[in-house]
Amino acid sequence: MSTAPFAYDSPTSLAVALAALERPGATAVGGGTDLVPRIDEGLAAPVHLVDVRRIPGAREVTELPDGGLRIGAAVRIAELAKHPGIVARFPLLAAAAESVGTPALRNMGTLAGNLLQRPHCWYYRRAMPCFKNGGTSCLAVSGEHQYHGIVAAGTCRSVHASDPATALLALDAVVEVAWVGGGHAIPLEALYEGAAANPDAEAVLGPGELITAILLPAAAANGVQHWEKLMQRGAFDFALVSCAAARRADGTVRMALGGVAAAPWRVALSVEEDVASGGLDAESLDALAERALYDTEPLERNGYKVTMARALLVRAMRALSA
Repeated sequence: MSTAPFAYDSPTSLAVALAALERPGATAVGGGTDLVPRIDEGLAAPVHLVDVRRIPGAREVTELPDGGLRIGAAVRIAELAKHPGIVARFPLLAAAAESVGTPALRNMGTLAGNLLQRPHCWYYRRAMPCFKNGGTSCLAVSGEHQYHGIVAAGTCRSVHASDPATALLALDAVVEVAWVGGGHAIPLEALYEGAAANPDAEAVLGPGELITAILLPAAAANGVQHWEKLMQRGAFDFALVSCAAARRADGTVRMALGGVAAAPWRVALSVEEDVASGGLDAESLDALAERALYDTEPLERNGYKVTMARALLVRAMRALSA
C-alpha cells in the first residue's frame, strides 16, 4: 500500500476546485470508492486530492427549465435510486443505481466517480503489465477472460463496470464538463470514445477537466423504461451483462448493453428503429437480437455473454412492445 503523503483540499467554489485541479498530480475525489482501492493497489499515487463534494450544486438534483433534470456530479448512487423525481420520471436510472454494489458502496459512491471508475480486470488490478498498465497488449485475450468483453473496439477487452452509465446511455444523457476558463456539454457516449484504445483512461477528460453534472433531457422522461442485470451472484456483483432500454413518449427507442465492452454499448440505430416500428412477433424479436449482436467478437471462454445479451435484448424489446 502506498504511504506517500498527499495534500487535501475541500473547496467550496467551482473556480477554486478547477484551479486546484490544474496542479501537477492533482486528482478529484468524491466518495473514493474506486480511488482508495487503486491507491492501495499501487495503481494511483495522487499528490493532491481535491474533494469536489462541497462545490455548489454538486450534491443536488434540480429540474431544468425545459423539464429535464440536472444531477450534480457528487450526488450519491443511493440518492439516485430513491430520488422521487428520478424514480417517477427516469425509473431506468433509479433501477440501475439500486443494482450497484452494496448499500455501503451506494451510500459512499458518487455518480461522476461511478462513471469514471477504472477497469476491474484482474490483470490491471494486480498491477500486471497489461495495456492499461504500461504494457502493449491485453493479457486477458490469451489468459483468463471469462468476464471480459465480447466487443473488440480496441486493444483492451475489459468491461466498464458502471450500471448507471449504461442506463444514462439509453436515456441520451449529456455530461457537463468544466475547466479553468471554460466548459462544454458532451453526449455520454462521447465521454467514452476510444475507451478500449486509450491506455491511460476510459473517459476523454483532459488534465484539469472536471465533470460537474449529468443532464437528463425532458424527452427521455416517462414512456416505457426497462432495466435488467445478470450477475454471477444474486446481488452485490458487477454485471456479466446488463440491458437498459427505453421507449420514449414520442415512440422512439434507445437500447444499451453493459458488461460487454470497455464502455457502455449502444445497440445499432437500425435495430432500435425496427423495434420502434412495433408489431414484432417472437421470430422477429429473435432476429433483431441476433442482428444487434452480429459484430460481437467473443473470446474463447466468454461466448456465453453473447447468449445472455441476446436473451436480455429479446426481453427488453418485448417489454418495450407491451
